[in-house]
Amino acid sequence: MFDARKSSPAVAALRPSEYTAALVQALRAEPSRVRGVRALEIGCGSGVVLAVLGDLGAASLCGVDIEDDAIAIGRALLQDLGHEAEIHRGDMWLPVAGRRFDLIVANLPHFPMDHFEVAGRLSTWSSGGIDGRDLLDPFLEGLSDHLAVNGRALITHNAFVGVEHSRRILERYGLVLHIVSTVLVHIANEKIDLMTPSILRAEEGRSVHRYGPHAFADMHIVEIAAGPRG
Repeated sequence: MFDARKSSPAVAALRPSEYTAALVQALRAEPSRVRGVRALEIGCGSGVVLAVLGDLGAASLCGVDIEDDAIAIGRALLQDLGHEAEIHRGDMWLPVAGRRFDLIVANLPHFPMDHFEVAGRLSTWSSGGIDGRDLLDPFLEGLSDHLAVNGRALITHNAFVGVEHSRRILERYGLVLHIVSTVLVHIANEKIDLMTPSILRAEEGRSVHRYGPHAFADMHIVEIAAGPRG
């Protein structure tokens, strides 16, 4: 069995974040909407969100991640907790092509910065590219092909990465977005120093809030589902 304790750098890099905690809180707030669903997580990382879904009674668990460490650590966690799960290594939707799910969750890297490692995390675990949308847009554009009838998605979405832009993308596919909750997340100085300057200038005092040397930002949990017909 894979022993996560023997791979401390990977474990540290995959540690659950404030974003993960907010997503978990949203799932736990409505356990009846998780019970019995076929659940998929894109970018499953440590596997902790899949574990929460399993504890809440999801009928099946499936995860996708592009990093070998995430696959090994996620599988080990779920096995240790007694949850059966498929976890696939691959890029975004490719490992689940042709499949549909009742609930899709994601906490994708979508911080607007170039591809650098930050605080021990690989760029693939931190950066969303210059506008923050390198992974977010392909996720949104592929979502309708993988949601079951009456299915929904629940994802993290930084306020400074253009929620209205995401809404417009989803509308092209007959999907609607609404904000479930908004929380403040702490942004480490070494990370905000790498934030795309034009976005930082536009968002300071709006979705980015500084208090002396400390920076916080608004982060949304958004739900996505099919819009009304007709």
